[in-house]
Amino acid sequence: MSGFTGSVLLLLCCLPLAVLSLECYSCVFPAISPLDCLKFPQECPEGQRCLSSEAVAVRGSIVIVLHEKGCAMETQCGKRGEKHAAGLNFTYDNQCCDTDLCNSALRVSAPCWRDLLLGLVSVTLVLLLQ
Repeated sequence: MSGFTGSVLLLLCCLPLAVLSLECYSCVFPAISPLDCLKFPQECPEGQRCLSSEAVAVRGSIVIVLHEKGCAMETQCGKRGEKHAAGLNFTYDNQCCDTDLCNSALRVSAPCWRDLLLGLVSVTLVLLLQ
C-alpha cells in the first residue's frame, strides 16, 4: 500500500506542472482565412498567453485582412499599431486570452467563404499591381 501511496503522491506533485502549460492555436504564417489557424495547436512557454491578431491593409478599393494566432508575451497583448509588409501598411489589433485553445474565436461579421474569396482576390490584385 505504501508503494501505491507514493505513486499517487508523485503523480499529484507532477500534475500542477502539466496545468501550467497553455495550449493555443497558431498559424504557420499570417493567414487570409482564420480557419487556417485552427489546424496547428501549440504548447506555449511559461508566462505566455494565447494571441489572436488581425491586421488590415487598404489600397484603393482593395482590403486585405490577415489573421495571426499563437503564443505571445504579455507585453504584446492589447496592442494596436501599424506594420509595413509587402508594400502595404497594415493596422493590427492584438487580443490575448488565458485558457487552452481560447484563441479559436472567429469574427462572425461575414461568411467565411466570402472572406476567403475576397482575400484571395485581394492578394492576387496586390501582387499584380506591384
